Amino acid sequence: MKHRHLETTPETSKRMKSMSHKKSKVESMLAKALWHKGYRYRLNYKKLSGTPDIVLTKYKIVIFVDGEFWHGKDFDKNKSRLHQNKDYWIEKIEENIRRDEAIDKLLRQDGWVVLHYWSNDVKKELDACVEEIESFVELQKEGMKDS
Repeated sequence: MKHRHLETTPETSKRMKSMSHKKSKVESMLAKALWHKGYRYRLNYKKLSGTPDIVLTKYKIVIFVDGEFWHGKDFDKNKSRLHQNKDYWIEKIEENIRRDEAIDKLLRQDGWVVLHYWSNDVKKELDACVEEIESFVELQKEGMKDS
C-alpha cells in the first residue's frame, strides 16, 4: 500500500511538525483497555495517513481519539463562544475538521475502518467505546472469512 500525504500549506506543515504525536492519557486508557481484552495494536502509526492514535492492523481498523476543542465538536454551535483570537481559532479548527475528513476518506479508500471517539466520551464511557470497537472487529473477522 502506498502511503499518501495530503497537500498542506507551509504554515500548517510547520504547526503540525511542532506538535508531538505522543499518546494522551485518554488514548492510553483506551489502548490499555483494548490490550486487556487481548487486542494487539500499533500506536501513532506513521505508516498510515493521519498517524492514527491506535491501529488494529490485523483487522484494518484505525482509531482516533479526538480532543473536542481541536477537532471541532459541535463547532457550528461552539464557535460563537470563542473570544480571543477568534479568526485564528475558527480558521485553525475548520482546517482540522477538513483535514480529518480528507484523511478519513483516504483511509477508507484503502480499505480501513475509521473510528473516531471524543476524549470525554472515552473518559466517561470507556466500556461502551471498547464494546463498539469489538463489534467492528467481529464485522471485520466475518468479512475476512467471506473473502
